[in-house]
Amino acid sequence: MTSDSVSRTSIAVVAVVTTAAAAYFADTVFAPLTLALFIIALVWPFQCWLQARAPALLALAVTMTLTILTMLVFASLVVWGFSRVGRSLIADSSRYQAIYDATVAWLDSHGVSVAGLWAEHFNVSWMLRGAQQITGRVNTTLSFWIITLVYVILGLMEVEDAERKLWAFLSPGAARAFVGASADTGKKFRKYMEVRTLMSLATGALVWAFAAAAGLQFAVEWGVIAFALNYIPFIGPFIATVFPTLLAMAQFATWQAALGVFVCLNIIQFVIGSYVEPRMSGNVLAISPSVVLFSVFFWTFLWGLYGAFIGVPITIAALTFCEHWPSTRWIADLLGGPLPAGVKPSATASP
Repeated sequence: MTSDSVSRTSIAVVAVVTTAAAAYFADTVFAPLTLALFIIALVWPFQCWLQARAPALLALAVTMTLTILTMLVFASLVVWGFSRVGRSLIADSSRYQAIYDATVAWLDSHGVSVAGLWAEHFNVSWMLRGAQQITGRVNTTLSFWIITLVYVILGLMEVEDAERKLWAFLSPGAARAFVGASADTGKKFRKYMEVRTLMSLATGALVWAFAAAAGLQFAVEWGVIAFALNYIPFIGPFIATVFPTLLAMAQFATWQAALGVFVCLNIIQFVIGSYVEPRMSGNVLAISPSVVLFSVFFWTFLWGLYGAFIGVPITIAALTFCEHWPSTRWIADLLGGPLPAGVKPSATASP
């Protein structure tokens, strides 16, 4: 490598580390801003369509009203499903205690001590801290969404002006690349949410059908929960299989039934996520599975639940922008999906 290449690589590494540190320590600023940009990319075509037929402020009011209503409906479904299931889990706490005692006794008989370790890490003060964190999270979530919606309103009002400024203050080539990358990113975001929504509906319907056929309580609620959590790659589907398994343990009182529920739900998640969804999204959203997994866990570490949801779109945006600059196109090629059949690596290399 030449000294110039080493310098550029070093600068790139420092920029990435600095950006990650800023995202972590200033999450209250960057997390709602990033989510707002994602929402703007999703609703901007509808906003443009309305602006061509009505005054700009009326179009903005309609767009924001529909956006907020969609969020409220989604949140209401999630709260309804989890509250119904949560009350059942609390009501069956004695059964879970009996299952826990039996499991501890079986492990103790085989030389594995669990009770001592549990007593060290579980106490009343831990429970109180957990309750305080949940309460604080509710308040933080409300503030987060208010800030996000303010960003969305201001952003929708400034999209066209921002594009004009890019053409005015950047060179034609840079402006063309930036505008083109932004447009392609918006298209990919909308495709991503379209595919994710269809797959979430399919997952929810299959989970409901399986739960109803197996006689599992709250079949509709499990379908709703699976639908909602499927928007969070990897983590959401796993959680959507754990909770029904816990209920099956109390309802059927056999580990074989609980294991069967867990295996069948994971088969549904695997078929939808690993077979159907890639064929629905095609090459438009082709990203290496390892990169997707890293994105989910990396942004979850930085921003928690919001990072788990927005991590993959952030990666899509970053790779799309890399595609539009010759100097960084190799990054998009390297971290993208697998090469099509019959295509040799040399055929995709940048000149």
